[in-house]
Amino acid sequence: MKRSLSAAAVVVLAGLLTGCGGGPRAGNGVGPSSTSGGASLTVFAAASLRATFTELGHEFEAAHPGTKVTFSFGGSSDLVAQLQNGAPADVFASADEANMTKATTAGLTTGAPQIFATNVLEIAVPKGNPAGIHSFQDLAKSGTRLVVCAQQVPCGAAAQKAAQVAGVALKPVSEEQSVTDVLGKVISGDADAGLVYVTDAKGAGGKVDGVNFSESSAAVNRYPIAALKGVKDSALAQEFVDFVRGSQGRKVLGDAGFGAP
Repeated sequence: MKRSLSAAAVVVLAGLLTGCGGGPRAGNGVGPSSTSGGASLTVFAAASLRATFTELGHEFEAAHPGTKVTFSFGGSSDLVAQLQNGAPADVFASADEANMTKATTAGLTTGAPQIFATNVLEIAVPKGNPAGIHSFQDLAKSGTRLVVCAQQVPCGAAAQKAAQVAGVALKPVSEEQSVTDVLGKVISGDADAGLVYVTDAKGAGGKVDGVNFSESSAAVNRYPIAALKGVKDSALAQEFVDFVRGSQGRKVLGDAGFGAP
């Protein structure tokens, strides 16, 4: 009889211990130890953030053992449209405030979006600059194959603003849905010039030359980030936002050529 009672006590004690700390990560848990149960995070981010956010994703995973960060990169306008149509994501980082405003107006974000970086345009040209592009005005030269982002994409809106300031009518041969697509056409030789961000030209690994122009200062893009509503782990989503805005995020973004908020 005593042996039976002892065995039952062990079973009850084991159940209590399991209930106290052995389950999966709770939604309000924080810190590395709370994310060791196989947590996942989906981040929608502007195409110009691909290199930096990929690096930050690895660093975040290292600081949160067991957590997997998955990214979806693209034009900010395309990403916010996907979110409005119900695409699942935990965090949204836009290349401009206009598209983030669409997300907040739709009630998709939690809390006020935070600016974490700035960026400006640069002219990317093939190595050696065969078309002789040395200024923004040169983009309007007859026969120049110019590629830009579509106007609804942040880099396209910035290009239009720079063109207005410069008093230049741009006649691109192609309008792309993301800045990485513009850069790709310059690298492949399908374009004589493309308007991209400074960070994209810098991150191209020497495959393009960059041409600065003074009008870029009139079209500075501010990058906001926000955690989204209705996610499985709101605390983890906010941790990633804070991580991007923290010292490690600032260092990685600064090394890539992004400006401070």
